[in-house]
Amino acid sequence: MLELREVTVSIGDSEDAPVLLSGVSAKFPRGEVCALLGPSGSGKTTMMRAIAGITGTTGGSLFWNGTDLDAHDLPPSQIGYVPQFTISQENLTARENILLALKLRVAGLSRTEQQERATELLDLTGLTSAADTASKHLSGGQRRRLALAMELSSQPSLLLCDEVTSGLDARSEREILDLLGQIARKGDRVVLVVTHSLRDLESFDKVAVLADGHLAYLGPPATIAHYFRAEHPEEIFERLPERTGAEWHSSWSKHRSHFEASEGSEAEDWRELLFGERKREDNPDPVGHSPHARVAPPWSQFFTLLATRWKIFFRDKGAIGLQLGLVLGFPVVVAIFALDGLPPVPSLDAGLSGDVVRQLLEARTFAEGASKAGSVVSGLILLQVILLGLLGANNSAREIAGERSIYEKERFAGLSPAAYVASRVAFLSVLVLLQSAWMTWFVRTVSHFPGDGTQQFLFFLLVNAALTSVCLGISALSRSADQASLVSIYLVGFQLPLSGAVLALPAALGAALRPFIAAYWSWSGALQSLRETRYYDVFELVIPTTLSAPALCVWVLILHVLFGIFLAWLGCLRAAWDR
Repeated sequence: MLELREVTVSIGDSEDAPVLLSGVSAKFPRGEVCALLGPSGSGKTTMMRAIAGITGTTGGSLFWNGTDLDAHDLPPSQIGYVPQFTISQENLTARENILLALKLRVAGLSRTEQQERATELLDLTGLTSAADTASKHLSGGQRRRLALAMELSSQPSLLLCDEVTSGLDARSEREILDLLGQIARKGDRVVLVVTHSLRDLESFDKVAVLADGHLAYLGPPATIAHYFRAEHPEEIFERLPERTGAEWHSSWSKHRSHFEASEGSEAEDWRELLFGERKREDNPDPVGHSPHARVAPPWSQFFTLLATRWKIFFRDKGAIGLQLGLVLGFPVVVAIFALDGLPPVPSLDAGLSGDVVRQLLEARTFAEGASKAGSVVSGLILLQVILLGLLGANNSAREIAGERSIYEKERFAGLSPAAYVASRVAFLSVLVLLQSAWMTWFVRTVSHFPGDGTQQFLFFLLVNAALTSVCLGISALSRSADQASLVSIYLVGFQLPLSGAVLALPAALGAALRPFIAAYWSWSGALQSLRETRYYDVFELVIPTTLSAPALCVWVLILHVLFGIFLAWLGCLRAAWDR
């Protein structure tokens, strides 16, 4: 049994803080489906989230089978939460989404057992015919059924559904409610359903009505119209504005004993007539003695998430096309600037003539040639650095923010944030490695770029990894995928002017900014791969920016990578259901 005792939720701790839920006391036996009704802003979703533990309570207590949930949380496997909008991987089929939930939420199942359990859930929720259909192609009703199937993967004792019938036609709504009734009675579960609809109240065992955060009614649907002095249940919302929420609660407190006494007889007979079965007794097992599943360990979640990420990537033709376009196109952009080959490094022989004028002309010619050669080589390296930075932003800016709702749902079900971030880092590492290797090889092959290729690859790899990881952190901290993309692009855009690689920055400003500018450290390290060539000599003559030691450049870029991963982990620790 789920029991609420004077549960209160307010915004802030001050005396005049807005109260979203005020002293709600209610009992919900197992084997029943209860509807949470009320106008918008009445506290339905707040109550649901307080029960789920998503929203913290500021007063009162919640109990499960007599155990205080403040002292002993329900294990993730014992509670299922279906939010208002269906959350699933759109490029996976219905079966694959259920299997994903099973692999992440249930430990110890063999592949055969996972397949058998998925088939059972598909059959239970009526999705057998759509098992191999991608989630994005399912109808609204089928997507709600899929959400239920995923939540049932761990066989929870408490199932919370937030407006799962919203936007459905009458037939689909009735089918979902009938399914919830089946789930409650056959699985001996408590099922709570937030709904605005009054047309199928007979599908519920109980109805709770909230008004301004107060409990105004909790009883069988057969007596709800009588209590609110309405001819039909559809008129309830018209009656609620006649009193304040506190007044309705006071009235209910006076009359609830009569309705609770009648519920044991009239409601029981009504339930037997409608469903052909009696109410099941509560399971007396306390929290901690549940036969339900254990959540998969983090290492298992990591491999499941990584395999799923690659499967989704290869099914997304748009993502593949964009990656190929950028990865193949960016090196071509660099090569275009060296189609005629790199400018030769001029030589200066002051002994050719004793003519002062001629010597001056030769010096001028040498300066112009040296400036061109040094600028072109330095510019080509910087261009590769910036383009790899753009690839980094494209790699990860939307990686977490784009599926934040999916992550939050799985985290609620027991997903390890560390396993999630690690799977994303592993996936992105492959992209970074391939992008950096291709950029280095193509430019060196086509443009005959001089210098140590291994050193150049190392610094191109590190700048790509640095900006990929930092943008991954931005993605985890952003409120939306579009916001993450915008911030990431700005970050890469400012790399060029703030690096000081083109124009020397004032000493104080350069010292303050350069530790945070990955482009400078990659450019500085890659340029020093030319030390054994004459290009480095002329570069020192024409470029005023001071270079840092290659070893220091490596360590700073590694710190950037680690900092970005830390930001991503930090962002994933924060709950963000409402983003």
